[in-house]
Amino acid sequence: MAKNQAPPATRAHDIAVDLLVIGSGTGMAAALTANELGLSTLIVEKTQYVGGSTARSGGAFWMPANPVLAEAGAGDTIARAKTYVHAAVGDTAPAARGEAFVDNSAATVDMLHRTTPMKFFWAKEYSDYHPELPGGSAAGRTCECLPFDASVLGAERGRLRPGLMEAGLPMPVTGADYKWMNLMVKKPTKAFPRIIRRLAQGVYGKYVLKREYIAGGQALAAGLFAGVVQAGIPVWTETSLVRLVTEGDRVTGAVVVQDGREVTVTARRGVVLAAGGFDHNMEWRHKYQSESLGEHESLGAEGNIGEAIEAAQELGAGIGSMDQSWWFPAVASIKGRPPMVMLAERALPGSFIVDHTGRRFVNEATDYMTFGQRVLEREKAGDPAESMWFVFDQEYRNSYVFAGGIFPRQPLPPAFFESGIAHKASNPAELARKVGLPEDAFTETFRTYNEAAAAGSDAEFGRGGSAYDRYYGDPTVSPNPNLRPVDGRSLYAVKMTLSDLGTCGGVQADARARVLREDGSIIDGLYAIGNTAANAFGHSYPGAGATIGQGLVYGYIAAHHAAER
Repeated sequence: MAKNQAPPATRAHDIAVDLLVIGSGTGMAAALTANELGLSTLIVEKTQYVGGSTARSGGAFWMPANPVLAEAGAGDTIARAKTYVHAAVGDTAPAARGEAFVDNSAATVDMLHRTTPMKFFWAKEYSDYHPELPGGSAAGRTCECLPFDASVLGAERGRLRPGLMEAGLPMPVTGADYKWMNLMVKKPTKAFPRIIRRLAQGVYGKYVLKREYIAGGQALAAGLFAGVVQAGIPVWTETSLVRLVTEGDRVTGAVVVQDGREVTVTARRGVVLAAGGFDHNMEWRHKYQSESLGEHESLGAEGNIGEAIEAAQELGAGIGSMDQSWWFPAVASIKGRPPMVMLAERALPGSFIVDHTGRRFVNEATDYMTFGQRVLEREKAGDPAESMWFVFDQEYRNSYVFAGGIFPRQPLPPAFFESGIAHKASNPAELARKVGLPEDAFTETFRTYNEAAAAGSDAEFGRGGSAYDRYYGDPTVSPNPNLRPVDGRSLYAVKMTLSDLGTCGGVQADARARVLREDGSIIDGLYAIGNTAANAFGHSYPGAGATIGQGLVYGYIAAHHAAER
């Protein structure tokens, strides 16, 4: 078998287990918990790969007051975290959901320590997304998995879902590394030791130790999968949910299909729906979210089209937050390629964003979900941003990594210009003409932005006012690390699109992950977690990794409830 080639899928057959988990992203946490509690467990995965959207993500997790934070001296407390979650969520989700998440975060991390070979660290100073709210933390609560040796998966290695980008060199880069590597020109003393360490780890590991170190979402998904493999929990890939099976008002299993054959899985303790959202169901996305969303511009796993949500609805399940996604602004896609996410890029000085009117409309450095919500709020108000353009100068291009893989001083790819998503000019008026923006409005925006940047204070949108903004800023620029006047003699504009990490609306569930009917009653034996469930944080994204965090924690909660039945 070729390296990293997936082994043949395990043949599905009629079977009875205690707990059935539909989906192999954070659903693996439910399976690991159930197995530890003595329940026989089966994971069913629609695609050929294990890992779901988790494997395509940055891999961070936001789980307050957990042991990793405590050991690192973060000083977080359950009371403080609950205050923050309540302030961030407001009345957009039931308070009990957020409280249960906080109450079970520490126990979930302890479970992962016991059941997987992963080791975690605190991404110190990666601020909460709304640190100014009561209970918020500028020091942050985000944690990550240390680079993980994927070779421990053995023959199952080829079944791990690939990441969004495959590196040319074996170099496991964590999110914390990325922050400084992005500043390799401006902060070389911080960046290059990390680059050298990660490159050495990857190269030495591969060619000397015969290990394959990976990081981010790949590491987290691989670590969960390694725990599943070591525990002997079966995973059926290429196996899709057809319908849920009931006896009276209780869910007792599911009919699944593999290679055209339907089989029945009887689940004595329950079924956990962990199959992701409806990222690639454009009919639903246009119905519930926006008709302006582009085909296949979501970064979620390709199998996420909402079957699990639909199966629950057939039993009367209520749905909520269907208009919400984990929005992520990105460089517009070209030639059918996925969009390229823009994380630090938007916060770095010497740049700003305009819409089709040539004017700014948002704090560019805000968290990515808030950015997307702002775009869609405008659309609903009848004032859509018909196009978005990221404007920057040559100094910016010489100083920072762009679109995840274009290094400082490296020219933008010719395909950017050929496809019309990038333009270059020697003055603001020329750039406006090339892009198709109103000249007067754009030159006025250019002038007022530069005045604000020179003063270090963005009175219009508050860029740089939050600790979150400043995390991805340039510490060599003062007085505001997010603001620097843009040089009008060497300008670029790159077209942006609104992408996402997956939808976060779905089946209504309670504080124990039990699926609720439209009238609020419980569907016995059915649980929903991750992006299959309506976001436990309502319309909010509390911090980096909150999407993965709630999937892991509610997987733990669901398994415990099933074991108590």
